[in-house]
Amino acid sequence: MRYIVVDLEATCWERDSTPERMEIIEIGAVCLMPDTEEMLREFCAFVRPMTSPQLSEFCTQLTSIRQEDVDSADSFETVFPRFLDWIGEEPFRLVSWGRYDLDQFRRECKRCRLPFPTEFKSHIDLKKVFARARRINPVGLKAALDLLGIPLVGTHHRGIDDAKSTACIAREILPGLAP
Repeated sequence: MRYIVVDLEATCWERDSTPERMEIIEIGAVCLMPDTEEMLREFCAFVRPMTSPQLSEFCTQLTSIRQEDVDSADSFETVFPRFLDWIGEEPFRLVSWGRYDLDQFRRECKRCRLPFPTEFKSHIDLKKVFARARRINPVGLKAALDLLGIPLVGTHHRGIDDAKSTACIAREILPGLAP
């Protein structure tokens, strides 16, 4: 069974960053296969927000995503089908650090009138799995990496880099992924 480890970045503001207001601005993902050391493939795409197209200064500072990155990007209606094509037809489980990514996909699909993939319903909340395995309260991605002695990949709060960091944790705790 393949694991598609995903991390989303979305529009945000210092105040009033309610999930319903937020729009995806980056989809980062890696494909993991059981019993292999490497991440087989990766997907990274910026997404142009439509409802609130101007990124806040807070959002740019948090994510390092620039206005020109999203201005030149395609909309979610175009990027999401490309993401699904990248995933392909083989069976998979979607994995993310927490439920936010799954819920944001659901909100964006609803907003854009796109069907929500039924395969996403077998989502693995790695944050919850990690907390149970360690018998601790849920922690953030960086804290989990620190607990495992794994360095953060790239820039924190960039979708592709956080997907890679999450994949490193997945290798430690998901069945069949340990090298």
